[in-house]
This record gives sequence, C-alpha cells and structure tokens, in this order.
Amino acid sequence: METLFVDKKKRKPLWTKAFLITSLSNLLLFFSFQMLIPTIPTHVSQLGGNDVQVGLVIGIFTISSLLTRPFAGRALDLFGRKHVLLVGLALCALTIAGYSYMAAVTLILAARFVHGIGWGMSTTSLGTVIADIIPSERRGEGMGYYGLSNTFAMALAPLTGLWLMQTYGFPRVLLISTLLALLSLFSSLFITYSKPMPIEKSAQRPKLMDRLWERTAMLPSGLLLCTAICYGGIVTFITLFGHEAGISNVGWFFLCNASMVLIVRPITGMLFDRKGPEWVLLPGALFTLAGLLLLSYAHSEASLAGAAICYGIGFGSLQPALQAWTIARAAPNRRGAANGTFFSANDLGIGLGAMVLGALANISGSYALMYRYSTLLILVFILIYGWCFWQARRGIQMAQH
Repeated sequence: METLFVDKKKRKPLWTKAFLITSLSNLLLFFSFQMLIPTIPTHVSQLGGNDVQVGLVIGIFTISSLLTRPFAGRALDLFGRKHVLLVGLALCALTIAGYSYMAAVTLILAARFVHGIGWGMSTTSLGTVIADIIPSERRGEGMGYYGLSNTFAMALAPLTGLWLMQTYGFPRVLLISTLLALLSLFSSLFITYSKPMPIEKSAQRPKLMDRLWERTAMLPSGLLLCTAICYGGIVTFITLFGHEAGISNVGWFFLCNASMVLIVRPITGMLFDRKGPEWVLLPGALFTLAGLLLLSYAHSEASLAGAAICYGIGFGSLQPALQAWTIARAAPNRRGAANGTFFSANDLGIGLGAMVLGALANISGSYALMYRYSTLLILVFILIYGWCFWQARRGIQMAQH
C-alpha cells in the first residue's frame, strides 16, 4: 500500500496507439452488450417466455461468464493475450448474430450461455491487455480513463437499444449490436504492445486453485464484492423502489450517477498514482455509503439525483482504483489470473445483489430498508481495508525501527 511518487518528467506516455485502440475496442464491446440488457428480456417475453425464463436470460449469462473468467485468466497467462481476446470477441459477435435465427426461448437461453463465455473471455482479456499497456506509475490514471469507455456505454447504450427496438424492432437492435461487436473484433487486430515475461516453469506443479485464481488479487476482489452486491441491488430494484417511493422517473439516478463517474474517474486515478490507494478507497467508500443512505430516504427526483451524485462519486472512485490496486499487487505474468479473479468477484457480487438483497426486500417489505441494510456491506469494506492499511503501516514502522 505504499505511496507512489514519480517525477513528472520521467513518466511514460499514457495516450499511446495501443491504449486508444484497446479503449475503443472495449467501448464498442460494452455498447454492443449494454444495448441488449433492456431489450433481450423484452424479446423473450414477447416470444412467450414466463417470468422465470426472462430472469434466466440474465442469470444464465452471468453464471457462464463467472465460470469462464478463471480459465480465461489462466489461458491469458499461458497462451498470450491476443489469442484469447480474439476468440472471445468472435464468440460474442457470432452469438449476437445468431439470436436473429432463434424463435424458441430455449434456444435463446442456450445461446446466452455461449454468449456469457465469450463475454467472460473478451472482457478479462481487454482488462489484462490494458494493464500491460498502462505504465506502472500511471496505473490509477490509466484505469480511470479506460473505465470511462464502460461508463459511456452504460449511460447511452440501454437507451439506444430501447429506442431502436421501439422504432424499428428487435432485429435492428441485433444488427447494430452485431456490427459493434465485429468492429470491436476488427479494432483488436491492430493492438500491438510489448508482451510480459512468460510464466517460468517450476519443478513443483502449482495447485489447481493457484493456477486459476491469483492470491494477491483476493483482498481487492473481496472489497469489490462488497460494492458489487450493493450495485446489483441498485440496477435490479431501482425501478421498483421508484414505484414504492412515488418517484416517476428513476432514470435521473442513472444519468446523474454516470455523469459523476465520468467526472471523478480521471481525478481519482491521478490521486491513486500520486498518493496511494488509501486516498481513494476510504473516501470512495464513504461517498458510496452516503449515496446508499440518501437513496433509501429519497422521495423525489431531486433527492434521487442527490443520492446518485454521492453514489456516483463513490462508485466512480472505487472500481478503477481497486482494479489498479489488483494489477499493482500481481506479478506481470499473473495479470490474467488477477483480472479473472477481479472480474469474477464483480459478476458474483451483482448476481448475489439481485438474489440476496431481493430476498431481504421481500422479508423487510421495503426496498428503502433493503438499501439501508446494504450499507452494512460498505461498513465491512471500510473495516477490512482500514485494518489492512493499519497492519501495513505498522509493518513499515517496525521495519524502520
């Protein structure tokens, strides 16, 4: 958890050709994916799918992606970044195109499992490639800017998908989504950068768990899990909370949240590089906590926007900082496994947020109470990181004496 002090004159360039192309590829992939989030469940419902099948559209995708990431991370370290990336992107493009020819709900659900595999491979690969490209002394700043491609897609793609579906129909959504995935694949062909050192072969074969998961990534991934569960509760139940609280347009939450994330990520990224993770993670957790509390008491669009601003500052600070910290703790030849561990925690957290917090809302009878209880996860975040930070500082002081 040491603070990084780097002479500005010696800092390596961030905005390289490889950085820009990788960020563009990520933007295209996420835009393609986010367009389907609000539209494909509606399409399944129109085909006659019941509520369980509509839920499985998201659930099956999440499960297959979660199962894929550890193996994708290991493959990245063994066989190289680009091979795994291109295979993952090709799977995404082919599966999206295939949805057009599937008139049965069961076929779509099977395709969603394959799509999740491609998504797990491609997003883990892109996260690892960008970690290789970004100079170590600018890792926080670079991850912040790279994360803006995700945020931009999350803010605009769902609205674009719904507009296309309402105006031209679902086949047009699939056509645009497929083209974007193909463009992501095409742009990835031009990513060039120096490769990290290959894995050294040792006489003792590592355990299966050590090959699939990266131990140094467990702490930041565990902290990410806490925030991802809260986020899963927000994206799943915010509309139902709006009905409960009498708020007609919950879209303001997503707009204000995305706006703050766009503003905050570059700033906190540079703060991470210059001062260290503690300057970002602890304030980010406090803003997230405040955002959840304000959300639970919101009864108007104005109060909802205020909650979104606080939550956006926290969420926009935590995720790229945790990913940058994950990469900083891992050896270069273990970045694939580290990213697989990190993104698995994110997928698992969002899935748990939908299920566990949904059950909590059912028991408590209130979505507001559900959001209030979810703040306990952020308190756990603060306690765990605070303890680890204190232990690290104590170790440094003891070494100096």
